[in-house]
Amino acid sequence: RVTTAIFPPSKALHQFLYQKEQIIVDSGARNPQGVTMLKTEDNKLITETGPGTPCGELMRRYWQPAALSEDLPLGGAPVPIRLLGEDLVLFRDQAKPGLIGLHCSHRGADLSYGRLEDGGLRCIYHGWLYDINGRCLEQPGEPAGSTFHEKIRHTAYPCVERAGAIFAYLGPGEPPEFPDYEFLRPWPTESRVVTKWYHECNYHQANEGNIDTSHLSFLHYLNRTQDTPINHQGEWPWLETMEVERTPYGVRGARTSGVGGSASNKMINVTEFVLPNLGIFSNDVEVTSEDASERVHPKYPVHPGYNVNWHVPIDDTHHWKYRFIFSSIGPLNRRTGLGQTEMVNYHPIRNLSNRFQQDREEMQNRTYAGLGTDFYLHDKWVTESQGPIQDRTAEHAGALDTPVLMCREVLLEAIRDLQQGREPANIVRDPARNQLPIIPLRAWLPVDMEWNWRDYSFGGAVYQPTGVPAPR
Repeated sequence: RVTTAIFPPSKALHQFLYQKEQIIVDSGARNPQGVTMLKTEDNKLITETGPGTPCGELMRRYWQPAALSEDLPLGGAPVPIRLLGEDLVLFRDQAKPGLIGLHCSHRGADLSYGRLEDGGLRCIYHGWLYDINGRCLEQPGEPAGSTFHEKIRHTAYPCVERAGAIFAYLGPGEPPEFPDYEFLRPWPTESRVVTKWYHECNYHQANEGNIDTSHLSFLHYLNRTQDTPINHQGEWPWLETMEVERTPYGVRGARTSGVGGSASNKMINVTEFVLPNLGIFSNDVEVTSEDASERVHPKYPVHPGYNVNWHVPIDDTHHWKYRFIFSSIGPLNRRTGLGQTEMVNYHPIRNLSNRFQQDREEMQNRTYAGLGTDFYLHDKWVTESQGPIQDRTAEHAGALDTPVLMCREVLLEAIRDLQQGREPANIVRDPARNQLPIIPLRAWLPVDMEWNWRDYSFGGAVYQPTGVPAPR
């Protein structure tokens, strides 16, 4: 018995949510597939994120994770952080988090060493006291009655604490609505896990890996039976197709594996790129078939869950990958990916300095990459191995790289919208429109079953994803 997951077949809903778009090939260098490689100036546009850079200014228009809640426990010391190339300090006034400039406005001392008292953070150099809004409340070294402190406006950014993380808005003016993503809503503790991984590379090459699902058949290829050697050509050689479309908030890509071969089932994997720096894909927290070997997922009348990789630049050559692992149907009890790799302060002990402890013997009949079974470690290896900032002008993109190429176009378009005074996509200011459907999918279907992922119809059944209004 095969159970399938399907999405609303309503064409009206499809037209409301999504717009199909062809990738337009620009003039310039082309690979044999006819796809333009990224120009040097465009590669700089999407990778440079410091203050005043076009992409940095774009990133600052969105709420971004600044830390995990566990980084800043109640009563804990201030925490210095670097975010989008800016040095800041995170602290709590009672329970409420605040994020202000790291260096004191007086003589530049490091405020992360300061005293938490009297409604703010006090510099231990000369006693200047700042609140979470950047106001200087006291300057006890100044003459009595001085109002000099009223003239000081220290750098400060608003914060919101949700889902085990502290988010900050680093842009100008009033912040937009905090995004009503399903995975950030209140859920039982056992239904969501949030953590982070340190990466020694630019944020965007890691984010591109999320929607590059063709690598699953190679980098993440595990030989679970181990009774036969690893297939040198990967898990699905020459049996994969890729489709892609734009959404109001980014890009969706659909990879189908197994079509044209001898297998009786095919796998469908739909992933999301969400502006400006999120990748979202279905997880395996549940196996819903009575016979687990069928690996059919999901069947429930609500979205079963997904993983979110939120890639937040520290600077141009380092970033944090915030991982939100989420299930809406109960506890996370399968394959969360946690605990597989030993970590020290969110840094995996397997890293570039020790060549990720690659095991060449393991590559014979256990794993394709020789890097163990932790997919997150696999991803960290490949994105860091591309160098601190990948040179996209030298790559040769193939047919299955279409989602990656469209992600670049969408990001560049958002940057140019901002440069020309237009509000970029996926910034919500109207609370009534703060409904953001995220519907990644992984499912195994009979190879001859008709399906249309753009209309969310699989074999004629209907599935209503959370956060999307029901079709009328």
